[in-house]
Parts: sequence; structure tokens; C-alpha cells
Amino acid sequence: MTAIKHALQRDIFTPNDERLLSIVNVCKAGKKKKNCFLCATVTTERPVQVKVVKVKKTDKGDFYKRQMAWELRDLTEVDAKDANKENPEFDLHFEKVYRWVASSTAEKNSFISCIWKLNQRYLRKKVEFVNVSPQLLEELPKAEESVPSGESQSVAGGDEDALDDYQELNAREEQDIESMMAVCEYAISNAEAFAEKLSRELQVLDGANIQSIMASEKQVNILMQLLDQALAEVDNIEGKLLSYEEMLQSVKEQMDQISQSNHLIQISNTNNGKLLDEIQFLVNYMDLSKGHIKALQEGDLSSPKGIEACINASEALSQCMNVALKPGHDKLMAVKQQQHLFSELRDTFARRLTNHLNNVFVHQVTLLHTLQVKNTVSVCLCHTAELTLPKHSPLHRDLLRYAKLMEWLKNTQREKYEGLSRTYVDYMTRLYEREIKDFFEVAKIKMAGTSKDGKGKFGLHGSSGKLTGSTSSLNKLAVSSSNSRRSQSSSLLDMGNMSASDLDVADRTRFDKIFEQVLSELEPLCLAEQDFISKFFKLQQNPTLGENVDDSDGMVHSRPPSEHRHSISEKDMVRMMMNKIFQSIETELNSLIALVDKIDSFNSLYMLVKMSHHVWTAQNVDPASYLSTTLGNVLVTVKRNFDKCISGQIRQMEEVKISKKSKVGILPFVTGFEEFAKLAEAIFRNAERRGDLDKAYIKLIRAVFGNVEKVASESQKTPRDVVMMENFHHIFSTLSSLKISCLEAERKEAKQKYTDHLQSYVINSLGQPLEKLNHFFEGVEARVAQGVREEEVSYQLAFNKQELRKVIKEYPGKEVKKGLDNLYKKVDKHLCEEENLLQVVWHSMQDEFIRQYKHFEGLINRCYPGSGITMEFTIQDMLEYFSSIAQSH
Repeated sequence: MTAIKHALQRDIFTPNDERLLSIVNVCKAGKKKKNCFLCATVTTERPVQVKVVKVKKTDKGDFYKRQMAWELRDLTEVDAKDANKENPEFDLHFEKVYRWVASSTAEKNSFISCIWKLNQRYLRKKVEFVNVSPQLLEELPKAEESVPSGESQSVAGGDEDALDDYQELNAREEQDIESMMAVCEYAISNAEAFAEKLSRELQVLDGANIQSIMASEKQVNILMQLLDQALAEVDNIEGKLLSYEEMLQSVKEQMDQISQSNHLIQISNTNNGKLLDEIQFLVNYMDLSKGHIKALQEGDLSSPKGIEACINASEALSQCMNVALKPGHDKLMAVKQQQHLFSELRDTFARRLTNHLNNVFVHQVTLLHTLQVKNTVSVCLCHTAELTLPKHSPLHRDLLRYAKLMEWLKNTQREKYEGLSRTYVDYMTRLYEREIKDFFEVAKIKMAGTSKDGKGKFGLHGSSGKLTGSTSSLNKLAVSSSNSRRSQSSSLLDMGNMSASDLDVADRTRFDKIFEQVLSELEPLCLAEQDFISKFFKLQQNPTLGENVDDSDGMVHSRPPSEHRHSISEKDMVRMMMNKIFQSIETELNSLIALVDKIDSFNSLYMLVKMSHHVWTAQNVDPASYLSTTLGNVLVTVKRNFDKCISGQIRQMEEVKISKKSKVGILPFVTGFEEFAKLAEAIFRNAERRGDLDKAYIKLIRAVFGNVEKVASESQKTPRDVVMMENFHHIFSTLSSLKISCLEAERKEAKQKYTDHLQSYVINSLGQPLEKLNHFFEGVEARVAQGVREEEVSYQLAFNKQELRKVIKEYPGKEVKKGLDNLYKKVDKHLCEEENLLQVVWHSMQDEFIRQYKHFEGLINRCYPGSGITMEFTIQDMLEYFSSIAQSH
């Protein structure tokens, strides 16, 4: 164990600055042959850290590796299992309980004693020791008596002071000891002989040292004589050096005078050079040419050349005003005069530029407004106006020539810059508000639509009832149009009763194109204006200290540096200016959407797809742009209308009423769902919002299922099974042809319901042609179920052979055929022609009749063996009956 401890200390703990105090060979309780070592260690540096380390051999078995370590302060309890009997097992309670089995009780006791001592010395929170002998914890020597002497001294370690006095061998000492032990073969086997040998060698070395000291006395005397001679030579050299120093002293004084004279000359030259540099700096950086001054005072701001000259002059003026003056420059009179001149030039040019740009804004916007009024008059006189928005690229192109001057104004005269911003926003707000209003008026007219001959005509399917559009004229137009043609309510019920021509696909396609054109016109308009604002007002960068911010009115205002922490980015400023200019877009879009939704609620499908695509496109360009935000808000309204449309269809299904005098057939909302699904699949092909349609499908199909069952239960003319069978067959066919993945479970459910009710209807209907025979054999089966043996049924009075023959005689072939013919006619009355299920039902009845026939034959053979009783018609006869009846009808 001592060799193991030495190896662990050298290989594992010494590199980590730790001392190994105690070690125990253990294995986990219940797991043998997986031995490891638990080591109690302390760090050599303060503050001292005490740890319990788990060490095991590597897979090759040549080295040890550190596997796990626990801080002693995390130890809460030590359980020795038994305080009276020797037991190698013990538990250590850290975050969880670790159960160990030591190789011997002595090692366990020594390890626990060391843990107790370390706990008493280093930890404030004491560990609880359970089932541990008090003698083991109080008197360490008693614990050591049970351990072999070598291990007791090296592992348990005595008292705490001995632990601190321990000094580890360094590498050189360790190497020397190993070399001596290698020379002596019995160094390990006979330690006492090895120690005596070392003692004798030490005595020999001490004697040799003393003799060496005595022999060197003569050499020391010789050395002292040499040192005396050297001191005499040093004194001689010092005398000569003093004479040389006196001779050089006079030369030094002369050289100092020359050096001082040169230093003064050098200072004068340096000062003259610095003065020249300062003068050149002020002349170069604070001198504005006469051409620039003239451009700032009188430059033409309407011609390209004049604008270019003003831009160059303003940049030069900014450079002169922003030059970094050195300390003291601002006290020079010439500098003050130049700064005053620059300030006057800045103010003068800022006034000229502001007045000119104000005039440009007024002139351009007034010109555009005049053209707008003319176009509005032409629109009122002609209903064939194009659905387009005016392009403002000429205005933007003219104004962008002043972009650099606006940047100069922003950096020098913030108040005037803000004033121009407000002026531009105010004029453009009025201009765009009128243009957008006229644009949406045209869009609403085209959607509500009138023909060339002046007769009212809906471009889209109208909902019954009055419309509430954005203007009274559109309301009257929509209402008169809806009265002039058959009201076409956009519902699954009405869609189910319409043909493809009634749905007027061309009108829906025309609406889709109009709505797409509206969005396509708005998108470049907003993007172009936003791009212009960013370039013209120079709002691309993030704000810096003292940067301008937007107020709630969309205008640009300056903000002192102290409020910078509350400032917003310039992208937000652009968006707020856009909100002010295009404040009518969201209102007009919502008004248009409301009108279109009144005309036909199914238009929400088109709008959801188109609006989602444009929102997705705008977010890819700039997620925080005005266009993206506005279209996103409108998309919420469109999605709400879409949900309202779906809820309305479900509500109409629940309110459906059927005629009590006619057969039900395929319910209108079932065929309506088919038409809706076809329309929706065409609209939502490759759409971003496919998930919304899938959710709507689930709601609608569940409502269809529930209302089919409701109508079937309320039906009086048509059997419930027929209503369920025909409608679920139609639903199954629809879902199979459309292949809608999210409705796969409903498709299987529809098929199952159709199959179940087909089988139920066939079974219930077939009881009528052979009613007495069915009753007779039901009684036979009841007797067998009660315990009567099958061969003894014929002895029952009510079910003897004579009674069976009477019943069979009542159903000759002609009567069976007649009954089947009546059954065919009744089934024909129950089934509708649209679904064409008569032959399917008839064939199923044939299969069921044959199954019953075979069942009856089997009962006759088992219950009346040897009686010779048979049915008066065969299976072949039945096949001929069914075939001839089907062909005759």
C-alpha cells in the first residue's frame, strides 16, 4: 500500500499541488472485481481545500487516473454500518449516497479516522458520523494499532502538526536516493543495513572535508599576498586618473558654453518653424475662396451648374467651420473674424436654400394637384379609367439634386431642416391622400362594376342584403346591381345548387386581378417614396449624440445629447414620416376589403393569398418598413374576414332545413363543400398561408359530417341510412379526387360511414321479401342459443318440419321475385339520381340475400337432417331474379 500511495502522490496529486493523507482500497457494494481507491487529500496552497478523490487503474493497468472528486464540505454523513463489529462496508453521503466495501476493516477505520480529523480541523459545518466507534474518533493511536506499522505511519499520519511538517522530496533528491538504492542491492530488503552503510560513508566524508580545509591554509596565505599587490596597483592608477580629470575640466567648461549657444539657436529655429506651421494651418484650413463665397451668397439654385457650385461651396464652408483649432487659436482676432464671416455665410445660404426648397415643394405639389384634378374630372366623365397611381419619379428626380444640400442643412441648421421636413410631409400628405382616395374609388367602381350600356351588373357574386361601402355612391351602385340580377349569396348552400356557369368564374378571376393590381400599384409607390425620403433627408444611418428624432406627427425634431438614450433609430424616423404621408392607405384598404367582403365573402380567400404574398415579399425586403407593417395590419383584417366567412358557412349548415315531402338526396352544403374545396385549392396553390386553409378545411368538414347526421336523423321521407350513405359517398368521392392531405383521416372516416350505412340499409331492407322465413329462423337460432341441440329443434312444436314446410311454401320463386321487384322499386324511390348508387345497393342486396340463403340452408341441414326439405328456389334462380329486375328497370 505504501508503494501505491507513493505512486499516486507522484503521478496524480503532486502535479495538482495536493498532498495525499489517507487511502483505502474499495469497490462498490454489490459489484466485485472493480476495485478503486478513495483518497483523502489537501491542497498545498491556502486556503486549504479538502477533497475525497476516486482513483482507478487505466484499462491497460499500468497507470492510475483520477476518475471523480468530491469536496469534503459537500459530505453530510459517514455511515460505518456497525460500531461494534468489524465490517468493511461504509457509506459516504454527498449529493447522493455512495456505498463502498473496503478491502479490510483496518483500512476503512484508518480512512474514516482521517476524514474525521480533517473535518474537525478545516470545516465549520461538521460531518455526521453514524455507526462509528467513539474510540476511533477520539484516540487516533488506538485506530492505528490495527493497521500494520508501515501503513499506520505513512497513511494515517499521526496528529495534524505532523501532516503540516511533512516535506516532499524534490526531483533532484529523489533521483539521488534512487541512485544510492540502485547501487545497494539490499536497500529495500534490509533497510537497517542500508542505513548503517550510509552512516559510515557520511563519517568518511566528514573526515575528508576536515583534511581538505587544513591542507588549503598555505594557498590562502598566497592569495592574500596577491590581493595586497593588487591594491597597491589600484592606488597608482587612481592618482593618474585624478591628474587627467583636472586637465579635462577646462575643456568641459568651454564645450558647455558652445553647447548653450547652439541650444539657443536651435530653440529660435524651432519656434520660427512652429509659428510658420500655425500660420500655414490657419491659411490653408480657414480660408474660403471668393468663388465659394459668391456661390453661397448669389449662387443659382435652379440650374444644375449652380446647384453643383453651391454643393462644393457648402462643403468647403463646413470644412472651414469644423476645423479642429488648437488651444489659443480662438483668441486670435483674425480667427474670430473668419468664424464670424463663416457664420454669416452659413445663415445666409441656409435661408436662401430653405426658401428655394419651400418654393420647389409648393410648385411641384401644386402642379401635380392640378393634373390630379383634371384626371379626377375625366374619371367622373368616363367609367373606363385605368386603375393606376400617378408616378412621382419626376418630382423625386428633381428634388434629389438637392440631397447633398439637405445633408448640409441637417448638419448645420437643424431647425430649418426640420421645417423643410414638416413642409414636405404636409404637402405630400394632402397630395397622396387625394390620389389614394381617387385610386380606391376607381378600384371600388371596377369591383362593383357597370357595363358599357349603363345597365347595372355585378362583377362579383353579391351577398343578399345591402352593402356598406366606403361611399354612398358605391353603396347605391352595389345595391342596385344586386337587385338587377339574381342574388348570389356566397355560401356553401348556394354553391351546391349552382352550375359552373352560375358561379361566374370570370367575375372571380376579374376580382383577383383587380385586387392584385391594387396591391401591385401600392407597393412600388410606397417603396419609391420611402427610398426618396431616405436619400433626400439622409436618414439611412443610426442616430448619434444630438441626432434628430421623429415626433408623433412624423416630423423631424432635434434632441439634445442628454436625451440620446431615449432616441430612436433613423429607420423608425423614416417609417413615422411614411405613416404621416400614407396615413390613408390602411383606412382605404380596410374599406375596400369590407366592400369586397360584402359583395362576396369568398373573396376573402383571394385576398388572404394575395395579401400574404405581398406581406411576405415586403418583409423579405425590410421587415420594419412602413409597407411591411401596414400590409401586416391589413392582413390581420383579411384573416379575420376569412375566419368569419368559414364561421358563417358553418352557421348556415346548422340552419339548413329540408323538405318533409320530398326525398333528401345530396345535401346542398355537401356539394357546396366540394365546390368550395375546388375553388380554394385553385386559389391556395403554392400559397404561403396554406396552413390557414387546412384549419378551415377541418372546421368545415367536421361541420359537414355533423350536419349530415343531423339532417339524416330529422329526415322523414328518406331513411336515415340512405341519407348517410349517399352524402358520405359523395364526400368520400370529393376528398379522393381532390387529394387534400390534411383531410386524409376524414376521407377514411367518410368511406367507413358510407360502407357501414350501406350495409345497414341493405340488411334492414332485405328483411321484407322473406319476412316470415326470417322470423322462423330467428326463432330457431333463439332455441339453439337457449341450449336446445340443433338436431332436436325439429321436435319443438313451433319449429317442427311441418311448420318449416308451411313457411317455405309461402315463398315460391314467383313470390320471391315479386317481393324483390317491389324492393327494387322502393330502393329506387329512396335513392337520388345524382349519386347513382342504385346498382351498387342492388348488388349489395344480392350478396346479402345469397348470404342469408346460405345461412338458411345451413340451418336446415343442421337442424332438420335427412328431412329432404329445401328452398323452392336456388341461388342460380336468385341471380336471375336480381339480373332481370335490374335490366327491366
